[in-house]
Amino acid sequence: MKTGPLSLIAAAAALAVTAGIATLTVPDEDGGATAAPAAARIAVERSTLVCPQPGDTEVGETTYTSYAPGGEGDEGRAELLPATTESEAAEEEEKKDEKSDKEDKKDEGGEKKGEEKEAAAPDPVAPLKRAGTPAAATTDEAGAPALVGTAEGAFAPGWSVQQTTLVTAGDGRGLSGARCTAPDSEFWFAGASTIEERRDYVQLANPDDEAAVVDLELFDKDGKVESDTGDGIQVPARSSVSVLLSTIAEEPSINVAVHVAVRSGRVGAAVHVADEQLGGDWLQPVSAPASGAVLPGIPGDATSVRLVVYVPGEDDADLAVKLAGPNGSITPAGYESVHAKSGMTTAIDMQKLTQGEVGSLILEPEDGSTAPVVAALRVTRGKDSGQEMAFIPASAPVEERGTASGNWPKAASLSLAAPGKGVKVKVTASPGSEGGEPAEETYTVKPHTTLTVEPPKASGTKGTFALTVERVSGGPLYASRTLESKEDGIPMFTIQTLPDDKGMVEVPDAEQDLGVLTD
Repeated sequence: MKTGPLSLIAAAAALAVTAGIATLTVPDEDGGATAAPAAARIAVERSTLVCPQPGDTEVGETTYTSYAPGGEGDEGRAELLPATTESEAAEEEEKKDEKSDKEDKKDEGGEKKGEEKEAAAPDPVAPLKRAGTPAAATTDEAGAPALVGTAEGAFAPGWSVQQTTLVTAGDGRGLSGARCTAPDSEFWFAGASTIEERRDYVQLANPDDEAAVVDLELFDKDGKVESDTGDGIQVPARSSVSVLLSTIAEEPSINVAVHVAVRSGRVGAAVHVADEQLGGDWLQPVSAPASGAVLPGIPGDATSVRLVVYVPGEDDADLAVKLAGPNGSITPAGYESVHAKSGMTTAIDMQKLTQGEVGSLILEPEDGSTAPVVAALRVTRGKDSGQEMAFIPASAPVEERGTASGNWPKAASLSLAAPGKGVKVKVTASPGSEGGEPAEETYTVKPHTTLTVEPPKASGTKGTFALTVERVSGGPLYASRTLESKEDGIPMFTIQTLPDDKGMVEVPDAEQDLGVLTD
């Protein structure tokens, strides 16, 4: 049976808007596939983010800041809801099993007895009231849950949530900052550890209504770390699971790469690191493995910088190392290149790298190398018992716009890196979550440099605020945000990279003939 042409416009557009699909192929007259012409760019209509479980501490305070840059209209919704913990999910499943095994009790009149009332829906965390103005919430609850959230309508494009925990004592003391991320089916991390002095947890959170199944793979300088317990980890629906990395490794290892591979479903993933000497912070996923990498925003006063590179492919990688500072790009003496072997991690401690000036590390393939790499930096500031660490993963560029929320006055700075051509950048500071006015500044980042800027001076800012970075013109732009707080003489800090927010997607031209014939 033959039918007439079936329009695929609505379906294609819906997929693009909700899932970020940017291209489409259509049949040509000869039955082959032809790429549909790129057409209108429209704002996404739905975004999902996952915030990891902050950690179980009695001396920590976590602040969440939710922000949507805004655009046309103010109709929308953006809120975060608590995920169920692993133990809570198990208890709920047990209750369901018990209930299904029992027959409904009826009284003489046939009325049912003993039915349980449904639990009240949890209150949303930091729900947005309007685009362009952040919302914030704070908790000091020990064992606070992971959060899963959705933004719709005008709040969806560029929706950003920052989670920052201040811990004043203990092994994990310091600022632990995380940019809440979109769920996915694969994540890579570089710089984890399973040694006794470290407690590294992989936090997995499932935002969907079906269970997810996850495999964890670890790699060190000798190759894949043997493990029988990293496969088939169940993450129940709308729940979170925490996995201590040392429990899935037979032998302790440092400078470990972690691969999170999702068999079914999707999850959000992050690694929380707690070190006995260097404090704690979040190790966030790197951008997709690529033949080169940019790691923006190394503090000028860093006392130690450790680069960890992992090569997931079959070929070794050869990388030229450059440091883009405020006055240009140099090749660091003693650290001119990196040869990284396939399937193994390579670690290099770079002492006195930045020499008092903020810089960005650039890894470029050399000698014809095309092998993809996974890379991250562990940055240490301070001395002796006053040391504190943070991580900088390889970042994707800001193609159009990126946002760092959760800033507070006199504590935030931006690093803007132009590894190639110069670039013109607009930075906007939002009003505070408790009041104030927005402000903006435009900067020019010279070729092969890193420019560090303070937030634009806004009037009357109260509470936390967001910084939005927009690439106006020029070459590729990479960015990171640093938050700082000095507690008892310790220079606590955390660094988050700013990849593009993917707030806009391409959809097929409505006039393009996407008809198909079926037999």
